[in-house]
Amino acid sequence: MSSKSLRLIVVGRLRIPFWRAAAEHYYKRISCWRAIYETIIKDGNSSLSVSQRKAMEGKNILAALEPIDIPICLDEKGKSISSQEFANFLRNYFENTTKRPCFIIGGAFGLDSSVCNIANDCLSLGNITFPHELARVIFLEQVYRAETLLRNIPYHH
Repeated sequence: MSSKSLRLIVVGRLRIPFWRAAAEHYYKRISCWRAIYETIIKDGNSSLSVSQRKAMEGKNILAALEPIDIPICLDEKGKSISSQEFANFLRNYFENTTKRPCFIIGGAFGLDSSVCNIANDCLSLGNITFPHELARVIFLEQVYRAETLLRNIPYHH
């Protein structure tokens, strides 16, 4: 296993069994090569307005960040990159810093601007909208794909 780790801060638990199973599948595969830590932030109170809910979640995300973390948002307004570019993006962080990349996925309504404003980078999973549970699974698959690309292991076609 590599000495460099990465972290994922997410809003909300994966409640549906098939999302949980898919995420666990990729966590297990990734952990063969790299430690990956997940921090789950509680969903904002559903009685709040969307902006209040996002602000509450954002405050909790910011509080969860550690000094070693390099915050990287996953947001629909972020930059879209290819799988190969993402692998190179990760390689750059793993090779050129002593800190840990920390990817942040918001809840059902996305990320509060307070989180996006402190991020080193902001990436998008594409131009279409995904449920945040699916976005988490897609992101984990892309981390796994990046790891195989960085190791020249056949997976990416």
